[in-house]
Amino acid sequence: MPYPAANSLRRSLLRRLAAPLSLLALMSGLIAYWLAWQYTQHVVDRSLADLATAISKQIQIAGPDASITVPPLAQAMFSDPVEQLVYRISDGETEIAGDPKLPLQGVSVRRMHYAYVFEAEHEGTTVRVAQVRVDQPAGNPIVVEVGQPVRHRFQIAAEFLVAIMMPLLLLLLAGWVIVWRVVNQQLNPLTDLADSLNRQTHTSLEPVDETYVPVEIRPLTGALNALLGRLKTALDAQRKFIADAAHQLRTPLTAVKLHAEQAAVARDPQLALAAVHELRAAADRAVRLSNQLLSLARAEPGEQAARFVSVDMAALAFETGAEWVPRALGVHVDLGFQRLDDPENGHPLIARGNPVLLHEVIANLLDNALKYVPPSRFDGGRITVTVSQVLIEDVATAEIIVEDNGPGVPKNQQADLFKRFFRGDGQSDGGVDSGAGLGLAIVHDIMALHHGSVHYEDAPEGGARFIVRIPLVAAGSAADTGAGARDERRSEKKSAHQAPIDF
Repeated sequence: MPYPAANSLRRSLLRRLAAPLSLLALMSGLIAYWLAWQYTQHVVDRSLADLATAISKQIQIAGPDASITVPPLAQAMFSDPVEQLVYRISDGETEIAGDPKLPLQGVSVRRMHYAYVFEAEHEGTTVRVAQVRVDQPAGNPIVVEVGQPVRHRFQIAAEFLVAIMMPLLLLLLAGWVIVWRVVNQQLNPLTDLADSLNRQTHTSLEPVDETYVPVEIRPLTGALNALLGRLKTALDAQRKFIADAAHQLRTPLTAVKLHAEQAAVARDPQLALAAVHELRAAADRAVRLSNQLLSLARAEPGEQAARFVSVDMAALAFETGAEWVPRALGVHVDLGFQRLDDPENGHPLIARGNPVLLHEVIANLLDNALKYVPPSRFDGGRITVTVSQVLIEDVATAEIIVEDNGPGVPKNQQADLFKRFFRGDGQSDGGVDSGAGLGLAIVHDIMALHHGSVHYEDAPEGGARFIVRIPLVAAGSAADTGAGARDERRSEKKSAHQAPIDF
């Protein structure tokens, strides 16, 4: 659902609160006016009926002398100009007192006790009339009418309305002030939050203080704190990585410079040639270290996840192992491949990932194994790559095991295997070429990026055993454009090497 353009939260809250509050006040005023009008009608009708009833009582008391005694009394009762009362007393044949033009009939007739109340026109004005009949022992009954202009009750209702609306308007004004203050007070935490974030720098990413943050805003501050935590972790890791990389690159570059100087000043051709060989070896180490640093940078979480495609882990393991066969043969190491769950290797193990990085995982494990096996075994060196599908917590997982029969890893070093720049060969005298200590760290970071895992075990017959696991995807969702062509190329490579066991 599309959202409206950005707007002021304060203005939006004030508008959404003040408008209903004003409408409520208006509705309250209209209801109050309607109630006041109804009450005024009832009171005025009752008053007119009471006056007419009072005159009728006097007529009953006066009896035959009513025509003499009642008119002065009625004149005195209805002489108030403010009330604007008119009256009429007649027996149907003769007028006893009052205004003979006051109608004897009208509309909207209503009975109140002994009186009838109705509306009629009198001298161009709408009047409300109360009528009472007094029966006589002889002759026609006497009709007593008391009327009052309707506009008088409108004046009374307006007075009621003013009396009611003045407090309502004051309450409305007070309500607006209260809404304004409450909205500003409730938005202050957002202002404080913005100030806290503005004080943050790229070197100091402290979490936002949630002590005085409302509960409704805490999901936002919690997400911000989590983001700040991730940024701080990433920045700390980047600073550490840059510092360590600079430290590690200094050594091979210094060696390159040293050997170059030796070759430049050497007068003996043999010494110059030896210096050139050392220079090339140092340059190779610098190149490999640079490549490892680039691989480690690519393994950092980020845009790599968006480049994931479907990868057949079994075929990838076979292809990567095939690439390392010449080097293994060069150091007299038997490099083999086996598929436990599918000996014919006809069933693919499809996972989502970056094929370049996953290739780097297997390549680094093979490089690590080849580095350690030859010094410990002058013959009979063996490295086996085992691929199988296993269930880990009911999740189908591809398991790749790189196992060798070398010296293994001492117990006191196993906890630090996957740390950056940790070199277990630094404590050994096995003649192993010193590395940068990045290979296994790269493997660990790449597997973390792919939501997989890697761990070390001692091989049952001695040596090292590295186990890589990565979740598989359903067969129906694994197809990618060009996957068939890649599988075909892998099948061709496999048949060319003629291997399920040895490369």
